[in-house]
Amino acid sequence: MRNLTPHAIVIDVAGVTQTIQPSGIIARVSTSEQSVGFCSITGAPIVRRTFGEVEGVGSPSDGPCLVSALVLSALGDEWSGVAFAPDTGETAIRNENGHIVAVTRLVTV
Repeated sequence: MRNLTPHAIVIDVAGVTQTIQPSGIIARVSTSEQSVGFCSITGAPIVRRTFGEVEGVGSPSDGPCLVSALVLSALGDEWSGVAFAPDTGETAIRNENGHIVAVTRLVTV
């Protein structure tokens, strides 16, 4: 399985762990931004971000891959069962500082 994230992904299924190292290719979603004003409380600029095309995943025929949740959400139905994101929700295994150390399941389109 190609890991198209910049991080090693540790998957723990019933106490058996496997680590999927990054492939060196990072899948991303292109973005564009439009200035919409300033926050009246902080004065910080506010932008509206629009997401576009996914880059760096290839095609479903390239085989299974791990991507970020944002990338997964931008992929079409043809990626169902081929592209996966780590499930970082309540089933993720966290250390004492709350950082994720492993996931126990994957999410697909």
